[in-house]
Amino acid sequence: MGPMPEISNTPAFGMLHNIFRALPLLVLIFMADAAASPFMAGQESAVSFHVGEKLTYTVGFEKFSNVAFAEFYTVSRGKIGEAEAVELRARVKTLDFVSAAFYLVDEARTIFASPDTGLPLHLTRTQNIGGLPKETIQNNLSNPTVNYDLVTMVYRIRQAEGAGSFTIFENDRVYPITFQITGNERIKTDAGEFDTNTVSVQSEFFAETGIRDLRINLSTDETKVPVAIRFRTAKGEFRAKLASVQNLEPQPEASPTPTPLSTPRPTPLPTPTPAKYIDNQPLPADLSFVLGETLDYRLSIAGQPVAAFRLQAAERKLFQETDNLLLIATVTDAANAGGLFSKGDSIRAFVNPETLGPRRLDIALNGSLAALNQNITFDERSSLISHKGGQVESPVGTHSILSLVYAIRSFNLKPSKDASNPINDTRVAVFWENRPYIFTLRPSGAETISMQDAKVSAQMVTITTQNPQLDSLNLKIWLSNDFRRVPLRFAIGKYQADLISDKVIAPAK
Repeated sequence: MGPMPEISNTPAFGMLHNIFRALPLLVLIFMADAAASPFMAGQESAVSFHVGEKLTYTVGFEKFSNVAFAEFYTVSRGKIGEAEAVELRARVKTLDFVSAAFYLVDEARTIFASPDTGLPLHLTRTQNIGGLPKETIQNNLSNPTVNYDLVTMVYRIRQAEGAGSFTIFENDRVYPITFQITGNERIKTDAGEFDTNTVSVQSEFFAETGIRDLRINLSTDETKVPVAIRFRTAKGEFRAKLASVQNLEPQPEASPTPTPLSTPRPTPLPTPTPAKYIDNQPLPADLSFVLGETLDYRLSIAGQPVAAFRLQAAERKLFQETDNLLLIATVTDAANAGGLFSKGDSIRAFVNPETLGPRRLDIALNGSLAALNQNITFDERSSLISHKGGQVESPVGTHSILSLVYAIRSFNLKPSKDASNPINDTRVAVFWENRPYIFTLRPSGAETISMQDAKVSAQMVTITTQNPQLDSLNLKIWLSNDFRRVPLRFAIGKYQADLISDKVIAPAK
């Protein structure tokens, strides 16, 4: 067998190298859209932001349906120095099979933008390629800029009445941008179906990058969610589509200090030996529960107890050489369950302790639900889910059933003020049986429910799943209205589960 050809010398590499050079542009435009929707009731500003909104996207190219992923998060509003600012974060990364064969894109941006003018105050761009990360900083605090970057420029597009022009500063040059609405379209994505307006964008900047026919589809409701973005190159079409929408509780206001541009960078020191892993470290403070939280529930039909189960954030340890949080749901009593459950039935979920993203789900049931038994693995890097029927691609950020029960406690589930326009619905991808479904969480206002002869303030969240069998059960969950957002009650078909005990059991050492 002769020597393997150098990939960089192949025609395929040359083609895709140029194409993937454009990929950061694609997702950075998405980042701008993702962060810009109504910011805060009662506050007027030139550019609006929806703090707490987190959107995920999948990116396709020609016949390849999933060549990259992007995550965008409007983190908080606070101050940078003495200036009011909104903090935006985003990341885009090509998946391994594309990166290894063609071209690597792994870029993150943190932007502090003025809520009044929409102009960038401070921008940090980090490219994680070729060894050490390469960081570029743009500091406009001392000398305010009159030009937008790709991100803040799109905020302005969303605020405009369908047509206009601005200038942006990218690649050390100023470029004019013009845009206009050219049509409307109904688009189906992993996050649902949307009526959209198609906005066409033109600039010499795009022409120099090899991009033509750039179109952004914005939802027609007041959120103006960026549903899809498409453009063509000489070799084919890129398309990115919305995978999930989450509304997370905003992080506390922060007053970050930007890194001065003149600060010299020291020579990197040798990487120290990693510290020994310590079992059961505390969970991040921004989670609404602590390690060892143990919740016991009584399951009933028409008020008659039939079983009991426990939810527990059991332990934080290494699993397959990775830091994991173990969540467990266990049936503790099933005396009157009629064969549906058995004492000892369990669901175990290994999740990322920082994000609650699932990594593995083990279902072990002995009753009539035993057909659901399987071991499921979630690949965070490739978005592939392996189950007993094979493998399936999934939207970025797909949850398991058990990880969702904990993650929902951090969602910003504020009810819409207009019942006919539920703009605050949260959509999240969830794996069930053999494929991911888009669950829609519709929050209601506060109500008072009876729990063990006590009155408790709670919020009901109705869940629809796109799965007819699950939707026939009319799924609902009631969360406490305090900072912990404890699941107080579940309603699943004719069954109702009520919280009867809430305690912390320290993990065994």
